[in-house]
Amino acid sequence: MAWALFLIALCCGASIGVTPLLGCAGKVPSHLGIQGGALAACPARPNCVSSDASDDTHHVAPLSLSVPPGQAWPTVRRAVAELPRTNIVADTATYLHAECRSAFFGFVDDLELHLRPDAGQVAVRSGARLGYSDFGVNRGRVETLRRTLAAAGVVKP
Repeated sequence: MAWALFLIALCCGASIGVTPLLGCAGKVPSHLGIQGGALAACPARPNCVSSDASDDTHHVAPLSLSVPPGQAWPTVRRAVAELPRTNIVADTATYLHAECRSAFFGFVDDLELHLRPDAGQVAVRSGARLGYSDFGVNRGRVETLRRTLAAAGVVKP
């Protein structure tokens, strides 16, 4: 555990004592959003998952709606807003972008959702801004969101 914390501190280029003060947000990626009807591709690093990805390392299933899109989307937005340390930074009728901060060092991950009413789905992408590996945090976040929305009767498990 101590080695993991040391490596995380090195990722930010700061010592452990200064890291909590500086945070590890990184710059907002310029490629986020909907492009050509799809979410941005994940980088080659294993710190991102997306329902639009075709490779096993990055792919995660989209959220399949079990209720009409107009009924589901407000519940999806509320569920994202209730995720720990999450701040919604963009919100439209079919797109949501949230920043999710890690508990200890303030690393920021970008969570994006794209409502696709014709397909009865919400495409999802969650990716780290910094570092190489995320130790499965982004995949876990998406699956936690899926379980929350399934329990609410909005998506299929």
